[in-house]
Amino acid sequence: MEELKNYINSIRRDFAGKLLDENHIDKNPYTQFRVWFEEAVNAQILDPYAMSVATVGKDMQPSVRLVYMRDISEKGFVFYTNYDSRKAQDIAFNNKVALNFFWVEVERQIRVEGIVQKVSTLDSDIYFNNRPRESQIGAWASAQSTEINSREELEQRVSVITKQFENQPIPRPKNWGGYMVVPHKIEFWQGRPSRLHDRLVYTRNENNEWKITRVSP
Repeated sequence: MEELKNYINSIRRDFAGKLLDENHIDKNPYTQFRVWFEEAVNAQILDPYAMSVATVGKDMQPSVRLVYMRDISEKGFVFYTNYDSRKAQDIAFNNKVALNFFWVEVERQIRVEGIVQKVSTLDSDIYFNNRPRESQIGAWASAQSTEINSREELEQRVSVITKQFENQPIPRPKNWGGYMVVPHKIEFWQGRPSRLHDRLVYTRNENNEWKITRVSP
């Protein structure tokens, strides 16, 4: 453990990211997100659509996990999950969530704060129907976040579901579907030398207009 502590406290890496200022950022945060996302894809970042989702449950304990963003529009960011999972239980109690995209290769992160709501059953059906069959079976087989006795128990459940839906389409489980995070704040963070990072924050007002401010690193 002491070696780990020494390593953590001895490693220093400076940032040399691109300039991020008010004159070179789009007034629409979704347009700016698209620009950065395309640059992340072109930089061949692995899974640039991976994002952390932070929630708070009834016990007031924050919880965070990585999920895949599966859609984005001018309304918000969409991901899919089991509606009985811990994150879903947290959301049912408190619909305020936070997201984070971190692309270390380009020294950038995007932080999102907002409220979350379920997408339509139609949208969930369309997405589920386009998933690989193995992933559809997994959605049925896994009671996400619940305790199981062994890996074999899960694999047995997969076998049962596979036989149950053999030679037929697999419908979407009623307890599985999408959420949309509707943001009121989106921050674009660009790493810069000497830890003097650029941070520009979009804040949405009651008229659905976005205001851009700079905050100290």
